[in-house]
Amino acid sequence: MEAPVFEEIGPASDCDCPGCRHWRRVLPHSPAGRAPAHPAARRALIAAATATAAALGAGQAAAAPAAVHAPHRPGVLAGDAPDTPQGVRAPLYGPPGRPAAPPAGAERAAVTRTEIIARAQTWVTAQVPYSTSAYWSDGYRQDCSGYVSMAWKLPTNEWTGSLGTFADRITKAELLPGDILLFHNAADPLNGSHVVVFGGWTDAAHTTYTAYEQTPPHTRKQPAPYAYWSDSAAYLPYRYKGLTGGTAGAAGGAPAATAPASHSVAGYPGRAMFRPGAVNPYVTRLGRRLVERGLGTYGTSGPGPRWGEADRRGVEAFQRAQGWRGGAADGYPGPETWRRLFS
Repeated sequence: MEAPVFEEIGPASDCDCPGCRHWRRVLPHSPAGRAPAHPAARRALIAAATATAAALGAGQAAAAPAAVHAPHRPGVLAGDAPDTPQGVRAPLYGPPGRPAAPPAGAERAAVTRTEIIARAQTWVTAQVPYSTSAYWSDGYRQDCSGYVSMAWKLPTNEWTGSLGTFADRITKAELLPGDILLFHNAADPLNGSHVVVFGGWTDAAHTTYTAYEQTPPHTRKQPAPYAYWSDSAAYLPYRYKGLTGGTAGAAGGAPAATAPASHSVAGYPGRAMFRPGAVNPYVTRLGRRLVERGLGTYGTSGPGPRWGEADRRGVEAFQRAQGWRGGAADGYPGPETWRRLFS
């Protein structure tokens, strides 16, 4: 390969070195019509030619692979890789890309139903664009599960495969604003998996409800058929474990009268009365009713005020007799279980 040819550059007219003064005198009479390059310019050209020739020679050898820099996603530290199909399951990240300290209460930050709906509405108002890699200014990932993580005030960006661990499985009859409808396709998480925030029933027959969801192109709130437009049977209702007091009605615009009638069952004391270690007269009342139904096996001592495994098994047997399966037959009485048990 021929070496590249570089043209010499004439000296600047104001250069006062002896050589340039000489060529300014003889240039008009020079046959080539131009002077040799300024010494400094010549040295620079020689160095450039040498470097170029070296580069061209190196190009004939096997080229070393160029360094590849992975794109830096907003809100993710360099070097991080997604560990779920929807992005990194990690502490919240803000715009600077630095992890934020998890809030007190970590896994179960207390939040009311009113707060959940109000938080969900903030993204609806802002029309947050949908993205599985971008993070909104509050640090939450801009996909459906990041949206629920935000509404529930979770300290981490969860995904459809982990949200259920922060919640209790409930029945359709128990749904209230702030609960969620979750579809996690374990076999193929990218195919159909989705989650929406339940905002309250919109009709007395409980066939439609107000859905808050993060979906392309941006967050929306609209009536939806129960349980969802597609894969309806795959959506399961859940209730956040960190739920605390506050409005239990249909916050977010749906009239309170549309809340499931089973929640007004006289005498139902609430789920807290039927948890491990609970001691109260409602447990005794429940146990006696199970015995009357032929579902209680309490030995010689009979039902007592302390919630135990015998109570849970009796309730589970009753729930299964109603045709319920999975989390709907977990052995813990909700309002609908209570209503049917005592009706």
